[in-house]
Amino acid sequence: MSRILVVAGIALIALSACSSTQVVPVEPIDGVISGQCHTDMVRGAVGLAASPGTVERARVDSDSLGVSVVRGQRDRNAATPADSTSSGGGHLTIEVGATNNITALRCG
Repeated sequence: MSRILVVAGIALIALSACSSTQVVPVEPIDGVISGQCHTDMVRGAVGLAASPGTVERARVDSDSLGVSVVRGQRDRNAATPADSTSSGGGHLTIEVGATNNITALRCG
């Protein structure tokens, strides 16, 4: 009986170690974030899940000082592309759809 409890305890500890989500700090390639947002380097994120790691990587790769994730608020009938504001400002806004996938990126 005690053998079963020991095995169950070890299994519980192993499973709990796997379940914690940790966001590893992301460093810019050149070591500096300029604070001038641009989406040209992060367009590939459209369609990916907006996990904390993906959002932080997009912030760093876009050279943005801040990032916010919002549910899709863009007028879908508008003729402007999804990334109409591709540069400027120090903030990246990531729009997500109903399934938490990234649908648009814009600076502002």
